[in-house]
Amino acid sequence: MIRVLAVLVALACITPALAQRQTARPVPEADKENTILIDTTKGQIVIKLRPDLAPQHVERIKQLARDGFYDNIPFHRVVEGFVAQTGDGQYFNGMGGSKYPNMPAEFSKVPFKRGVVGMALRSGDENSANSQFFIMLKQTDGLNGKYTVVGEVTSGMNIVDKLAQGEPPDLPDMMLRVRVAADVTKTQ
Repeated sequence: MIRVLAVLVALACITPALAQRQTARPVPEADKENTILIDTTKGQIVIKLRPDLAPQHVERIKQLARDGFYDNIPFHRVVEGFVAQTGDGQYFNGMGGSKYPNMPAEFSKVPFKRGVVGMALRSGDENSANSQFFIMLKQTDGLNGKYTVVGEVTSGMNIVDKLAQGEPPDLPDMMLRVRVAADVTKTQ
């Protein structure tokens, strides 16, 4: 735990320099209001959000991105052939959430295949999603109908594949900056 905290402190010191060097890639023919750009320690991940499937969850993710909540948060759980999970801006270890209340599930028939983004639960309660989300590394039908699908990676799965593995990883990769594409200007 001390190593993780030391890494977080070190990354917080170098994050401004890294974030300035990273530039947002244009989102071609996409709905920029429903596209999230995640600048990580390994590169950029682009997620197309699905308000048609989960309007409350999508609004929460966008709100947290706009609040800066997701900036400098580790991928605290990366399991080979399963998921890469992040979004705990409270404790950084998968046990926390945000200042906002938990949300009721918004299940759909969209399967949890590679690249699909789902909301993580903080307890066994299907209505306990808050801020954490996961990216599927491989299709896992056992999650279908049990978690809320909020989107899909449209660019950067090669980056997701490179994230440090572990529960937690010894040296976790970080979400350095998370933005809604519509909020990105040419000067950022």
